[in-house]
Amino acid sequence: MLPQFEAPKNVLWIVYVAFWVANRWRAQDFGGRWDGWDSLFAVWIASAYLSATFAGLHDKEWKSAFDVARYGIILCLMRRSRYDENTLRRILACLVLGTLAALVYGYYGLLFVPRADGQPRNLGLNSVGHVNHSAIYLAIAFAAALAWVRGSWRKETCRHRTLGLAVCTAFVLSIFVMQSRATVGVALLVGFVLLAVYAFRSGKRLWKVLAGAIVVVMVLLIARPEVVEKNALRMKEDNLLAFRDRIWRTGLEAWSQFPAFGVGMGNYGRISHARLEQWSKDRGNAFDRTLVMPQAHAHNLYINTAAERGAFGLLVLLAVLAAWVGSLFRAVPATGDSAVRWAYWGGALGAWLVAVLVGLVNTTMHHEHALISAMLLGGWLALARVPRQAQAAPP
Repeated sequence: MLPQFEAPKNVLWIVYVAFWVANRWRAQDFGGRWDGWDSLFAVWIASAYLSATFAGLHDKEWKSAFDVARYGIILCLMRRSRYDENTLRRILACLVLGTLAALVYGYYGLLFVPRADGQPRNLGLNSVGHVNHSAIYLAIAFAAALAWVRGSWRKETCRHRTLGLAVCTAFVLSIFVMQSRATVGVALLVGFVLLAVYAFRSGKRLWKVLAGAIVVVMVLLIARPEVVEKNALRMKEDNLLAFRDRIWRTGLEAWSQFPAFGVGMGNYGRISHARLEQWSKDRGNAFDRTLVMPQAHAHNLYINTAAERGAFGLLVLLAVLAAWVGSLFRAVPATGDSAVRWAYWGGALGAWLVAVLVGLVNTTMHHEHALISAMLLGGWLALARVPRQAQAAPP
């Protein structure tokens, strides 16, 4: 349901949490003692509600704060789950195949359902929405699928290899169709990094991966797909950032006005020209309307977080991202590790790269793509808590 249907997704979130708590209460096993990860997740969730409590503006701050609670709780429960690899494999299959189903539905709308205003449709995932955010979600799913295929390559049949490659190809080509420039670049980088790490861990030379990367770049330069043409047009117009500098300036102005806890989550859209002008006058500064551009969000993970949750929320987010990547570096899977371990490690790494790098030019880590990131990271942290020998042993 995750990238496809909004209401069932939320209902099933409630059902999952309720069953998790009931079953763990019955078993008197909640996944071990409280530790640093639990404290970090708790502070992360609390930062959203602190922002709501001390929000500089008032509208959607309490409702929007639940978004952090939603993916933060899933992350915590997944990590404490003690699921075996068979269960984690099924969860991963649901994430990948659910994305594929949503993508098929998106192509149906793109090809056969005209818009009422006569404008061309964009390819998107139904519940995710905007094409750029659909691309972000798809890039994360691609990372998990690619790591799964690479990790299982030696043990799978030719048929399964072909199916796996077909899914990965469909995902990455669809990211090109979506024409999100940053996400296209980061998705290709994710593919290169995952394949390079696997080659390094298996003791093989990296020349095949490097050669493949060079071939891909050459094909893009020769074929010049629409996303490349789009980037060239932006450069010709001297507007490479598509006015994002003005949007970012809007967020920074709001942060300077409410530095500690921001304007409140979901209230970025309430930063209007009138408010910006008033804030400038209050500081005794001249206001130039052409330098700012109010929008629904900052098109930047870090500025959006600073504007909506303030310095406290930004510091917590950076701590989470640092701990996240640290967990990946500390336990890189070995070649002989299971495909499930590779898939969750690769998926969590891909989600981190997408959040951090695409986050420079778009607002990542919220709603659907935060949920899939939390599930992949939670699954990885659950696997990392169990010794490899125990994972390899039969149940």
